[in-house]
Amino acid sequence: MASQSAINWPDKYLPGTTDNFVSNEIIVRGIGVAQVWPYLVDTSKWTTYYDNVSDITFPDGDGPELADGTRFSFATFGFPPLDAQVVEFEPPTEGKTARLSWTARQDGPPEEQLDVLHAWLLEDLPGDRVRILTQESQIGKPAAALARQTPNPMLNGHQAWLDGLAKAAKG
Repeated sequence: MASQSAINWPDKYLPGTTDNFVSNEIIVRGIGVAQVWPYLVDTSKWTTYYDNVSDITFPDGDGPELADGTRFSFATFGFPPLDAQVVEFEPPTEGKTARLSWTARQDGPPEEQLDVLHAWLLEDLPGDRVRILTQESQIGKPAAALARQTPNPMLNGHQAWLDGLAKAAKG
């Protein structure tokens, strides 16, 4: 059996070296990457299946679909809108893992600064299954505060995002 794909981590965001890291994964039968990808890259659909995101805007007039280099902002986990930019964008192609990653930042005084990389992998598996993996690595005092909570709110929030994404893709 072939090994499953992994996130491409820039050194700055390498898990285990940042203030907070979460990983969520589901494997779902009956859908494929082709059904899931449109619900992930079209930000106008996010609020239809995930209630922890709002105020999605595109300062350059792009959107609502994400693409390589797209700049956007969104609010989540009680933070004011974070400035984000797509840094990895590989749409689904036959036999290749689909990839989407963005950085997101919050500026301000040191106690409010936040810098994250949120990454997604989608891959078709044998037996009419799809693997959806999302991981996020965070730097900053707000991230450290989240990491100290049990359970980690990011872990539960991202699980809700995965579950909603799969349900939306199934129709």
